[in-house]
Amino acid sequence: MDAVLGIDVAKHKFDVTLILSNGVRRRKACANSPTGFADLGTWLRRHGAGRVHATLEATSTYGEALATALYDAGHRVSLLNPAVIHHYAKSHLTRAKTDRVDADLIAEYTAKEHPALWAPQPHEVRELQALVRRLDTLLGMQSDERNRAETALTPAVEASIAAVLRQLEEQIRAVRAQIRRHMDQHPNLRNQRELLTSIPGIGDTTAALLIAELFTKAFASARQAAAFAGVVPRPRDSGTVQGRRVMCKLGSARLRKGLYFPAMAALRCNPALQSLATRMRHAGKPPMVIIGAAMRKLVHIAFGVLKSGRTYDSLLART
Repeated sequence: MDAVLGIDVAKHKFDVTLILSNGVRRRKACANSPTGFADLGTWLRRHGAGRVHATLEATSTYGEALATALYDAGHRVSLLNPAVIHHYAKSHLTRAKTDRVDADLIAEYTAKEHPALWAPQPHEVRELQALVRRLDTLLGMQSDERNRAETALTPAVEASIAAVLRQLEEQIRAVRAQIRRHMDQHPNLRNQRELLTSIPGIGDTTAALLIAELFTKAFASARQAAAFAGVVPRPRDSGTVQGRRVMCKLGSARLRKGLYFPAMAALRCNPALQSLATRMRHAGKPPMVIIGAAMRKLVHIAFGVLKSGRTYDSLLART
């Protein structure tokens, strides 16, 4: 067995468990910073682990710099959905929940299951992803301030909220312009945007989101892409009991949120989705189920457009 490294990442530090080829375990905590990354590398070499299979959970952005540093140092790296380790811990009846215990579990899982390897995206994709996520944050802040404006009790509070909204609107315009300029500067990103925006219901913002968060992954099929986005149905049948099917929601919440309003727009202007909605209404499906199906259909259409390299064809989309 090659040496494996389980990593539990927090905002300011990360805990690691190293399992050497002879089964001996070593543990350490490091600062979640470039200095901590260098400290980890020195520690690994001191224990004779020149190259390890390192695994960490794909949680927010705290672990991305560490994963990239390990990859650049020549280690094999895997990123796991946190649900995998959560259920792995439950299957082992683990009672304690600490950083050290989690690092142990991740190392054990890596040694037994050999999870798929990860590689960082090209720099231009990482830059696009950072801009897309910043835009999402700003839009969320704008929505929060608008909600507060509805309940402002004094003129002073109203004025303060109005000032913040003006600043947010300015920043949102600036980040959207940065996203467009960035994609214009990279022919591959620009071409993908043009293909995606040929689909009725998908605009520049949604195209950037799909490129940054979904279609940088190597999916073999549109079904895999939809599953990653968490927009596939989840059967709830057992024996003779057939439960109501709901969206699985095991994928990216950011993608589902970003697809909701484009799906509603596509239901108004995209013939392929309109015919889908008509069939589902005749089958007695409720509105939210139809919107979920429209989100999934948009992902399938987007996958097909990018895979073929051809702009949207309404005839093909109906098939």
